[in-house]
Amino acid sequence: GKIFIGGLSWDTTTEKLESHFKKYGEITDAVIMRDRSSGNPRGFGFVTFADSDVCDRVLRDKHVLDGRTVECKRSIPRESMLVVKGPKTKKIFVGGIPPSITEEEFKAYFSSFGNVIEHQIMQDHNTGRSRGFGFIVFDSEQTVEDVLSHGRMHELGGKQVT
Repeated sequence: GKIFIGGLSWDTTTEKLESHFKKYGEITDAVIMRDRSSGNPRGFGFVTFADSDVCDRVLRDKHVLDGRTVECKRSIPRESMLVVKGPKTKKIFVGGIPPSITEEEFKAYFSSFGNVIEHQIMQDHNTGRSRGFGFIVFDSEQTVEDVLSHGRMHELGGKQVT
């Protein structure tokens, strides 16, 4: 099973990630996502366990790495995200947002699909820098369906976002 780990310190290494989570079971993969151009960590990563039953235990516990409480969630493969017609929602997650994109540009892009009632690019608490992902809330579930039917990839600031 694969777990998303969010809110990582910039100091957290793949080795620290593995050493923290190996007490739960055999790890087949651990990765900290990095910015393609700068190589800097993006504040999140993934840990994959050989036994997916381990994930339930990991999700139940609270985790602190390098002095920061991190958020753990079950990772959903992109392929299954395309197939699953989940519950109707007005909120979408947007990942891979370039650091140069402002809140205004973020809102303006998605406003072309419909009325945006809330928008937020998540920022690092310490530095105030963009963490490369955010959320958009529209006034209707239909707008979300329209955005998703437009394809999984959208371009913001010359970069593909999902």
